[in-house]
Amino acid sequence: MGRGRAKAKQTKVARQLKYTNHNIDYDRLREELGADTRRAEDIYPPTSSEQESERAQ
Repeated sequence: MGRGRAKAKQTKVARQLKYTNHNIDYDRLREELGADTRRAEDIYPPTSSEQESERAQ
């Protein structure tokens, strides 16, 4: 007995991990892991609207 409480706790933690918004800096994570050294700008070139907003600044 006592398994119900442990299972409920695991379910609660799993839901929190699944549904909470984790603000992850993927570029920093990529650098720490030593993964692909290309930056996001190289992989995904800026769209025309992003280029226009940069020009406006």
